[in-house]
Amino acid sequence: MHGIVFNPHDQVTHSQGKLIVIEGIDGTGKSTQASMLAEALRKDGHEVVQSFEPTNGPWGRKLRESATSGRLTIKEELDYFLKDRRQHVEQLILPTIQRGGTVVLDRYYFSSMAYQGARGIDPASIRKENEVFAPQPDILLILDLCVDDALARVGVRDGEANEFEQRESLQFCRDLFLSLKDEDFVRVIDTHGSISEVHQQVMSAINSFDEALPD
Repeated sequence: MHGIVFNPHDQVTHSQGKLIVIEGIDGTGKSTQASMLAEALRKDGHEVVQSFEPTNGPWGRKLRESATSGRLTIKEELDYFLKDRRQHVEQLILPTIQRGGTVVLDRYYFSSMAYQGARGIDPASIRKENEVFAPQPDILLILDLCVDDALARVGVRDGEANEFEQRESLQFCRDLFLSLKDEDFVRVIDTHGSISEVHQQVMSAINSFDEALPD
């Protein structure tokens, strides 16, 4: 599927579940839109499990703690993300899609490509390392917003941004996300509008995929 050398999705049939991922830089409203999408799909009769990365598991907690205790080295950070994601895939993502459910996921390995890529690791190598064990999404929604508006939404001013929110880093991340736009499972959503307008775009994008969701 989608040209991956090895993909756990290859082990499940087309009649089983789907993985929908929402990505984008800070300030694009990913969590809000993930919740609205999950609720809309549930109302339409689908079994939906909503999740996020980093998770609340042991490796995810270490990553979250590093935001206040001091950022990890790039090698440690990427290693923790890989361990957290592998556990997430094994314990939640694959079991859900294998029983026919839909996973709606706020951030995935594309965020690693962007944010750890901004720290100097080749995004292509990050993707390759993840796709050894992590199933590529059936649908990837990239919520897009210019960096100035994103910084305004999260309340960060020039000169006051922490390392995760630096303008240059966010621009790198945005450019990385947009570089995926031509892949066949990707849709880019403009998030300059209202929450309800963005939700309508999300639902339209979901509906644009033939047989995107399990019956």
